[in-house]
Amino acid sequence: MTSTLLPTRDAALERRPMDPARAFAAVALAAVSWDGVLTPAGSRALRHTLDYRDPFRGFGDTEMVKLLDALLADLRCHGAQHLMLDAAAALSARQRHTAYAVAAEIMRSDGPLEDDERNILASLACALELPEEETVRVGEVMDVLHAALLDPA
Repeated sequence: MTSTLLPTRDAALERRPMDPARAFAAVALAAVSWDGVLTPAGSRALRHTLDYRDPFRGFGDTEMVKLLDALLADLRCHGAQHLMLDAAAALSARQRHTAYAVAAEIMRSDGPLEDDERNILASLACALELPEEETVRVGEVMDVLHAALLDPA
């Protein structure tokens, strides 16, 4: 089952400045919902990505839901590209690199990258101002991480 990210009554919410934690979560959310659809696999990948890292592992369910609801409202109102640009401005160089790698991992959560997903990652790399050699290296790691376990006979 998928859910479409349609505008809601929250679309008029005031945009809040991003701190690094919010920005990191914003990049992950933009990656998982790049096509306007939040799939179950994408939702699980997003939650897993955030649940095991600081500061998110210290969040209670209410705090996590509040964060994601606010980011979803921003996404609905301003779009994924704008969310990524706002996030990039709040992240250090190292945090941008990690956020890109997490976005690539999330996009791979439901299978090989499609052309549209490759374009979104290229846009994200641009927004995050990452050198091409870093994004290529992340792609190579994702290929290894997501390689088939069994070779076809």
